[in-house]
Amino acid sequence: MRISDALARVSRLFLDTAPVIYFVERNPQFVDLVDPIFDRLEADITAVASGITLSECLVGAIRLGLVDLEQAFVDALQQEQVVFVEINAAIAREAAKIRVRYNLQLPDALQVAAAIIAGCEAFLTNDAAFKRVTELRILVVGELSVE
Repeated sequence: MRISDALARVSRLFLDTAPVIYFVERNPQFVDLVDPIFDRLEADITAVASGITLSECLVGAIRLGLVDLEQAFVDALQQEQVVFVEINAAIAREAAKIRVRYNLQLPDALQVAAAIIAGCEAFLTNDAAFKRVTELRILVVGELSVE
C-alpha cells in the first residue's frame, strides 16, 4: 500500500516502537519508508505515543551506554508536536479487553488501547501481529511503499 493511501483521512497516528527506532537510528532498510511518514507528522498529522514506546526505544541505547542516542529518542517523542499518552485506568481496562479479544501481549494491548483512547485513526508499527486489531487502521511499515 502506498504511504499516501495509508495515511488518507488520518489526523492522529499512534507511533509504535519500531518505526521510531527506524527513524531516529536511520535504519537503512526502512528509513525511506518512515521519513515520508514523519514528514507528514510535522505537517498535517498529529503524532501520538505512550510511555511504552519511549521505554522500549530507550532500552538499546541505555544497554549500550549511548547517551546521545538515548537523548535523540527523548527529543523525538517528548516534543511539543507529539501527544504523549499516559497509561491510566481507562487505558488499562481497554487493554485488558484488547488482550483478550486479540491475544496480544500486554505491552502491545496497552499500546493499542492508548491509541484508541487517544482517538487515533491509525497505528504505525512493523509488527504484523497487530493486523488482527480491527478498531483502527494498522499500518505495517514493511508493507508500505513510497509514492
